[in-house]
Amino acid sequence: MALKNKKITYKSSGVNIDEGNKLVQEISEMVSSTKRPGSEANLGGFGSIFDLSKVNYKDPLIISATDGVGTKLKFAFDYNRHNTIGIDLVAMCVNDIIAQGGDPMFFLDYFATSKLEAALAKEVIKGITDGCKLAGCALAGGETAELPGFYKPKHYDLAGFCVGLVEREELLPKDVKVGDHIVGLPSTGIHSNGYSLIHKIISENNIDVSSNQLEGEELLDLLICPTKIYQSDLKAIKNSISSIKAIAHITGGGLTENLPRVLNSQMAAHIDLNSYPSMKVYRWVKKYSGLDDNELMKTFNCGIGLVLVIDKNLANETDQIFKELNITGFKIGKINQKHNDSDVVYEGQLDL
Repeated sequence: MALKNKKITYKSSGVNIDEGNKLVQEISEMVSSTKRPGSEANLGGFGSIFDLSKVNYKDPLIISATDGVGTKLKFAFDYNRHNTIGIDLVAMCVNDIIAQGGDPMFFLDYFATSKLEAALAKEVIKGITDGCKLAGCALAGGETAELPGFYKPKHYDLAGFCVGLVEREELLPKDVKVGDHIVGLPSTGIHSNGYSLIHKIISENNIDVSSNQLEGEELLDLLICPTKIYQSDLKAIKNSISSIKAIAHITGGGLTENLPRVLNSQMAAHIDLNSYPSMKVYRWVKKYSGLDDNELMKTFNCGIGLVLVIDKNLANETDQIFKELNITGFKIGKINQKHNDSDVVYEGQLDL
């Protein structure tokens, strides 16, 4: 068979290297705004460089975390809301670093799409840089990949990777004991877990989230509200409370699955559901899903995005410390001796 006399280029196959290079140039100022001590290297190398001599650690351990934002991306696609999804990406990684007592140092992102559209990509990356600044870490590099025919037009996928440091003696969890108190820091909403169920609720009930209001707020705004990054709150708390024994980031599996990860097999967490904050978005979820409290707590954060285990001897001081720091915290339970197979025991009921 005779070959057609036609040049086939990489660009004609759907991959535009020049567009990718142009994007790197256009985002360089945004990326530079995230620099921190140790991350002075510029974009464009084969790998990202971090200078440990520029940070004041005596005996550091390296912590790494990687994650994505799951099907929350569908809201970005369906409603052209790309400006905060990058914050979600950073938050899902850096909050895991924080949960082990560490500080995020640098972040890498992976952005894959069918055809690179610079304006859309810049909007996403702007969110990533915003998240990095909230976390105090540098956006040290990343990868933008065009996969023609693999994704739908204007669809993309995101992955993030974060590296942090912690002094060896400050690694969490440590020395959790029966009687220690559990304090919850509020979430900003659903964060980035449970969205497959959210999409099912919307589909099954034929809900147009773009035209629905929920108690005076746009439903779409509540559903796409970015995941809270807890770095600044945690730094302030750790400066005032020396004996945080464990931190749990409440993500997929809810508190039911995540809090036991910082307890030993002889302990159980007793949680007072009546102490949970009331959130309109979760009232909406409960109404349309029909889930009971146990199912909700195993699927969503239900209003508490980060949990601290604090020494029982400091429990009475916690309220005053949080008040002085202007940080909201909820005493949601205690660590008790385990008496059956349950790692988490719920009392009361969610008053969403």
